[in-house]
Amino acid sequence: MTIQEHTAINRDKEIVQELARQVLDLSSLEINQKRKDRLRAVNDLHTGLRPGVWLNEIPWHEMDIDGKLVLHCTDPFAREMEQYFRRILFRWEYFQADMVVEGFYPIEKSYESTGNGLGIQEDVRRTDEYNNIVSHSYHDVLDTEEKLAKLHPPVLTAHPEIDCRNRAAAEELLGGTMPVRLMGTQIYYAPWDDIAMLRGVEPILYDMMDRPEFLHQIIAGYTANQDSLMTQLEKLGLLEDELTELHCTPAYTDDLPKAGSGESVRLKNVWFRSMAQMFSTVSPAMHDEFELEYMRPLMARCGLVYYGCCEPLDNKISLLKTIPNMRKIGVSPWADIESCAEQLGSDYVYARKPNPAFVAGEFDEDVVRKEIEDTVRVCIRYRCPYEFVLKDISTVSQHPENLIKWTRTVQETLDRYYG
Repeated sequence: MTIQEHTAINRDKEIVQELARQVLDLSSLEINQKRKDRLRAVNDLHTGLRPGVWLNEIPWHEMDIDGKLVLHCTDPFAREMEQYFRRILFRWEYFQADMVVEGFYPIEKSYESTGNGLGIQEDVRRTDEYNNIVSHSYHDVLDTEEKLAKLHPPVLTAHPEIDCRNRAAAEELLGGTMPVRLMGTQIYYAPWDDIAMLRGVEPILYDMMDRPEFLHQIIAGYTANQDSLMTQLEKLGLLEDELTELHCTPAYTDDLPKAGSGESVRLKNVWFRSMAQMFSTVSPAMHDEFELEYMRPLMARCGLVYYGCCEPLDNKISLLKTIPNMRKIGVSPWADIESCAEQLGSDYVYARKPNPAFVAGEFDEDVVRKEIEDTVRVCIRYRCPYEFVLKDISTVSQHPENLIKWTRTVQETLDRYYG
């Protein structure tokens, strides 16, 4: 090792350890536990509580203020850790909302998959080379039974040796500043998102009328694959029952059984997260036929279910209620918010998604306040446990202050109702 390399390594350690100290100090603040308790209570269906406010899917390439997100480490692994810490500190300073800072550095367990035998073919157009949100035009590579025959269950292989190396590398960089925790994965399954990327949306919608039996073959194959995947994740010890976040929503709850000491986490210990975004234009009957009929057996294997994302579900909630362990239902910007509140009542978490378009251009405080107030009023009226999760923020048009203003407006609005 050269003197320059040795100096670079020591510099990386200094940077990571200083940032970790700052994050660890934040994690010890009492407000984190108070927020965690409230978020847990909402997920456990306690009513009358101030809703949690959560931000996710942030366009970080547009967010830097005064160089606070600029990375200075040279080693790729150290840069990942530096980025993780800098983003926590940045959010805490500028748009906390109800974020919770944990006092450990997480490392996700490593595993690989053989895949399902199918591959996406697409054309992509972009207007911002740094943004991962781009325009896609998908080629239909799954339009015949011959092509469908390529579909096969994925085979997973866990790599505990990689986990050991990653953990050791993180601990070396941290130098005892912060503990490292090895974390499993979540169950996230949105088959029609994947199928739409193999076919495009229009061919699927046409086939619901013209070739329904072919679509049933496709989703039956995907269901069998997912069932196998979930079994493998459980068997390989790759699941996590202490997630802080479940695909953009707080995951804290006391209503999932915990794995016993020395036991592997089972499917009954975890959330099932799902959605069918392209079904926003599909009737309730077809939604049930092509989606929920296949989902129910998979959902039943897990302890709690969170369903819905960008698709409006106000005319399909009665179907979702037939799933015994359904806990949280998404209320998108395009849903009828009062109808959702009336149907969900205090039996399910009303997972409200504010419109990300309101932070994409010129910020209008009145528009944001009205959106929040309208939701607060209907949730109070129908005694809904609820949350706000601003996500899918593809851009703030290079104005990071939009998220700062949005957070301030939302919290000030909630203050008028909850103090």
